[in-house]
Amino acid sequence: MSLFTHVLACLLGMGSWVSINGLFVELPLIVTQIPEGWYLPSYLSILIQLANLGPLFVTLMHRFRPGVLNETAVIYVIISLGTVASFLLAFFWKETLLVAGVPRSIALLILTFFLSTVDCTSSVTFLPFMMRLKPQYLATYFVGEGISGLLPALVALIQGVGLVQCNNSTKMMNDSGLVSISYELQAYYQPANFSAEVFFFFLSAMMLVCLGAFVLLNYHPAVAQERTNSRYPNVVVKKDDVTQRNQTEQRPMIKHSDIMAKSSFGTGTYSWIQVLYIFFILAWVNGLTNSVLPSVQSYSCLPYGIIAYHLSATMAAVSNPLACLIAMFFPIRSLVLLGVLAVIGTGVAVYIMGMAVLSPCPLLVNNSAGTVLIVGAWVMFILTLSYVKVLIGVILRDEGHSALVWCGAVVQLGSLIGAVTMFPLVSFYNFFISGNPCSTDCA
Repeated sequence: MSLFTHVLACLLGMGSWVSINGLFVELPLIVTQIPEGWYLPSYLSILIQLANLGPLFVTLMHRFRPGVLNETAVIYVIISLGTVASFLLAFFWKETLLVAGVPRSIALLILTFFLSTVDCTSSVTFLPFMMRLKPQYLATYFVGEGISGLLPALVALIQGVGLVQCNNSTKMMNDSGLVSISYELQAYYQPANFSAEVFFFFLSAMMLVCLGAFVLLNYHPAVAQERTNSRYPNVVVKKDDVTQRNQTEQRPMIKHSDIMAKSSFGTGTYSWIQVLYIFFILAWVNGLTNSVLPSVQSYSCLPYGIIAYHLSATMAAVSNPLACLIAMFFPIRSLVLLGVLAVIGTGVAVYIMGMAVLSPCPLLVNNSAGTVLIVGAWVMFILTLSYVKVLIGVILRDEGHSALVWCGAVVQLGSLIGAVTMFPLVSFYNFFISGNPCSTDCA
């Protein structure tokens, strides 16, 4: 296999979610300078779900007008759009307009919508494009997708985003003429090492690198040798040809009921029950990893201290590409293993959710064992379920182009359901109470 092609596949995967991941890790620096404040994450969640119109359109086109949509052209458009939108954010993210007499960050919200459309649509375009390359390169693509979360997190860590300094604060209380003075630690965000503008330029450069990688994947001669069908990458087999081939390959020992029990896409290796099982696990896993647990990460970690929060975020970001690397060398295509790992990951997610519900006083809050457990839980959660996602991608890759389109659609569907479920719990019903990173007093 070509190392050059592996690098290009990784860079393409890196561009899939780097913009939105980067925007979220930059939030602690952004929210202090815009009128929306910490309500911005809630607005971003809604914009990301509205952006699912992009993958919905692509999926419907593949379903009802197969072969009409030029997949390569769509990828060029969305990567270019992501590059331009990231670049414009550096200039306009602080700009506000009066809406009903209230200042709003309209430019930031509009550009975020475009970035969300780019990243959501990548799920139903990048994966099917990888059908043109040999199966081994799909795992490399998922490594790049994991790096799309790790790289912005590392840059934000260097930038100093979210670093908190705990300072003594004096609080005076007047109770029936008696003045009492109390002291408590207050959290203050430290100034960043470089501005948000520089960070957005970095995101734009990453998208530009992704665009260059995609150009080389299409035109470089070394990549052409790694294609599954270099002469006809977009060939569409006619229905009559498929029917004739199936009739030729039929044997009298194959019962008609056995043929009908198989799925209608790809090789037909799996029954419809197995296909639904695979897609259910895919939706469930992506709902947990993309929406449900990320929305409560601060609630589950901050009560244990700011170090626990940063360790869990960084180590979880490292766990994603690590799981993809493991899947590259150990692609065990077992449906039983998928179920077992999904159950284990869900069990760990229940523990994390439980700690978030108990915030600001979760179990072992004043014990170092509690910090070790919550960081370890986040690592185990991401490592296990990321491995499951890659295995499902490898399985569906063998089922053909249509299977990978539906794979991307189900990924977005699971993320949508998770976001819609968690948004009212976090934003409206105040089901979760944030912990103080400078104080863990639960007496």
